[in-house]
Amino acid sequence: MIIAEFSITPIGTKTTSVGNYVQAALKELEKQGGIRAKPEAMGTVIEAENLGDLFHAVEQAHNALFDLGLTRVVTEIRIDDRRDKEATIESKIAALR
Repeated sequence: MIIAEFSITPIGTKTTSVGNYVQAALKELEKQGGIRAKPEAMGTVIEAENLGDLFHAVEQAHNALFDLGLTRVVTEIRIDDRRDKEATIESKIAALR
């Protein structure tokens, strides 16, 4: 599995609250097959079988904010693509204990 963390920042909103934008991005992620998403306080962690599924899911979440009328969105992605052994969100957390 490929594990990634990403965050989407809406630019030019009239309020400092971004909850409705986060909800729209998460709703879009739920529609994507082949990934698992876990929202966190400062971003979302996702698991995907391959980079294509990962990038497609992030692209759809990114575009969901434009569908809400925004004209500028910044998305950051960090990817952990480990190929020597199977890794999951849970196995990475367990390794910390």
